[in-house]
Amino acid sequence: MSDTSASQTGDQPQDTPAISQELLEILACPIDKSPVKLVGDRLVCQEQGHKYRIEDGIPIMLVDEVEQ
Repeated sequence: MSDTSASQTGDQPQDTPAISQELLEILACPIDKSPVKLVGDRLVCQEQGHKYRIEDGIPIMLVDEVEQ
């Protein structure tokens, strides 16, 4: 009796995003307030390209932690 399903819906478990679409829609770059998009395992500012990592489904969007 082991339930090891990677996804509750069963849809493409390997394509499961690091964060939910709902959260992605409300996030903005803390530096310039522009929208961000998910690129691989990072959130990327659509205006200036600032990159933010995601750890355990939590975006780390601190100005001190930005990647260029």
